[in-house]
Amino acid sequence: MTNHWIDYKNSDVIMNFGGNTAENHPISMKWIQKAREERGAKLIVVDPRVTRTAAVADLYAPIRPGTNIAFLSGLINYALENELYHKEYVLNYTNASSLIDPGFGFNDGLFTGSKAAENGQYTYDKATWAYQTDAEGKTLKDETLQDPNCVFQLMKKHYSRYDVKTVSEITGCPEDKFREVAELFCSTGKAGKAGSILYAMGVTQFTHGSQNVRSVAILQLLLGNIGIAGGGVNAQRGQSNVQGACDVGQLYHILTGYMPMPKDAEKDFAGYNATTPKSGYWTNRPKFLVSMLKAWYGNKATSDNDFCFDYLPKLDKDRSHVAMYKYMAQGEIKGMFCFADNPAVGGPTAYRKREYAKKLDWLVVADIFENETAAFWKAPGENPEEIDTEVFLLPAALHFEKDGTITNSGRWIQWRYKAQEPLGDAKPDLWIVDRLFKAVRKAYEAGGKFPDPILDMVWDYGDDADAVKVAMEINGYDAAGALVENFTKLADDGSTSCGSWIYAGYYNNESDPPCKRREKETEGIGSNSKWAFAWPVNRRIVYNRCSCDPEGKPWNPELPVLWWDGSEWKRNDVPDFNATVPPADTAQKPFIMTPELQARLFSSSMAEGPFPEHYEPWESPVANKMSKIQFNPVSKVWYPGDNAEVGSSEFPYIATSYRLTEHYQSGIMTRNMPWLNEVMPEMFVEISPSLAGKIGVKSGDKVIVESKRAQMECKVAVTPRLKPLKVNGEEKEIVGMFFHWGFMGLSKGASANDLIPSIGDANTTIPEYKAFLCNIRRVG
Repeated sequence: MTNHWIDYKNSDVIMNFGGNTAENHPISMKWIQKAREERGAKLIVVDPRVTRTAAVADLYAPIRPGTNIAFLSGLINYALENELYHKEYVLNYTNASSLIDPGFGFNDGLFTGSKAAENGQYTYDKATWAYQTDAEGKTLKDETLQDPNCVFQLMKKHYSRYDVKTVSEITGCPEDKFREVAELFCSTGKAGKAGSILYAMGVTQFTHGSQNVRSVAILQLLLGNIGIAGGGVNAQRGQSNVQGACDVGQLYHILTGYMPMPKDAEKDFAGYNATTPKSGYWTNRPKFLVSMLKAWYGNKATSDNDFCFDYLPKLDKDRSHVAMYKYMAQGEIKGMFCFADNPAVGGPTAYRKREYAKKLDWLVVADIFENETAAFWKAPGENPEEIDTEVFLLPAALHFEKDGTITNSGRWIQWRYKAQEPLGDAKPDLWIVDRLFKAVRKAYEAGGKFPDPILDMVWDYGDDADAVKVAMEINGYDAAGALVENFTKLADDGSTSCGSWIYAGYYNNESDPPCKRREKETEGIGSNSKWAFAWPVNRRIVYNRCSCDPEGKPWNPELPVLWWDGSEWKRNDVPDFNATVPPADTAQKPFIMTPELQARLFSSSMAEGPFPEHYEPWESPVANKMSKIQFNPVSKVWYPGDNAEVGSSEFPYIATSYRLTEHYQSGIMTRNMPWLNEVMPEMFVEISPSLAGKIGVKSGDKVIVESKRAQMECKVAVTPRLKPLKVNGEEKEIVGMFFHWGFMGLSKGASANDLIPSIGDANTTIPEYKAFLCNIRRVG
């Protein structure tokens, strides 16, 4: 997220979009309530159901699952049409004035350069998505924003199609309610006002999830809400350290610090570095890469051997979750380590995960209880004698049974101390990984196909795998062997090391590491810069040059993040720009991570197109009202024919999934706690009173819920929290379900994820958990 939870207190309008803060992120709700009580801030909730967050909101707007882009595009159009955007901010801090190739265009759901591909999908040649340039390669601009080929005019043309009536017909949100949301949130598009958008899985878990987030960003940029106190694009993470896991390279397509994973085509060090951006702060990527390789391979990494770059695996194809299990089914993957993950319940089309696990020769699971992934061979209907997979279950320690850091949604890296020893034979993850690596390395000492990356790896964390030593390696060391101050000190000559460049500085003082600091702020704007460490360089609000105008005057003098006093920059945060120079030298360079040094309202890096466009989910009750292209045209279809047809009579209801307060994730921890099972004892689905009347059920009755892929049996709760929505003039019912249950633990129940399709976003392949079709009927 661009800001942090405490900063919510500085907002004037907060829009909770696709999230349920009161139940899933209750600590952040504290700061939202503070803004409402002390500033008179307003809370908007946009969600398919009346959640506990919606129940206390100033304004609630319903939305059909899978139509976020249409809703957000309507807000963008409303801001443009009514000139509610922050004009000075847009002109100076975004690429609105940049001129795009005259050949660029959009027609009936497709941008220029589309080419038909397999399974009815498309690929794009992005040649016409480029900037116009002069003879020296400099981007041409029109500062009047009137040229028909400038980003601003192209954007106005694209979004003009999303009028209030059209948006209402697509999303199911009544026109008057949508106008209320638009008027209230767009009121923040001026100096002295701040609007914050919070989002969670109700924005990301779609086949167009990345473009959903892009839409949020575009709206916030138009309103001037990025880089300011109380503003931002703020992801509320689904787990306490999912941010930290991503930061240190746990995603398949990135290295640490969000450097891209080398691809097959980039076979050597020079080839990879040739892809380094030519402008913006990412021009320093070679420094970050070499420092990472030095952290991993130490003295073995030299300039003569390209710092052991050849040791890195190269990404040969899609290795995402959906892809991985497809390859497992085909027999390509022979073994799997699964740490604190339960894909046999948590993955899309989860029953297939259990089926595909039979193809493995071996499976290692580390968890605090025996979960469904480890016990797939115990699933109902399975015969263990027919399954050859060898399964190892390693008892793991809970978070309060080990030392180490977690990184929260606001990028704050906080050290947590062990509160008690693990029970029985349970061990921390670090202890387990340490023993595994040492055993593997010992085996490779006798020879192997390619032993060098294992034998040359730096692994000096001691006999007990000291978490502090790991933390210092991630922080990095300078040429003198001292802990490196921050990432500006990293070099590409092999003199420095750093496990993850964005973490450089979080443990730069062994006696007083910033991540262990706990000093509350007594005055200021709530930055709390001496409480933990926020990456990068302890910056609490990113892109904060945008908090003031081109002359350095804060847009909101009451909440200044940074400001120019006539001779120097004053600060309530770490500057996200060169603060040694006057405002004129930084005025149009506030987004240092982009090559343009400005924010991208138009972006050629997205798979689907430079502007977000509404496409229906893979399974939809209606045809796409915006174009002939029904579904995201560049999403990979892994299982052709595995989806219900558009407007299916066999599966007439919209289904979506979400969480309960009383249970967590796949439930393996909470379903083994008697007191939580007592307050929420079994799996159920939620439906509206009108749908209950149609199928003849009341609360507590058993129902069968069925999708194109599977069915499940559970009880039903009839609740006014869900209501039918009018979509294209027809009422559409929604079935809500929870994914916390499985066949292990003290409380057993059907897994909603058995019903969900294995289809993903075109950019990240995150599965589409939040929108599919189903049928529901009474048992018997």
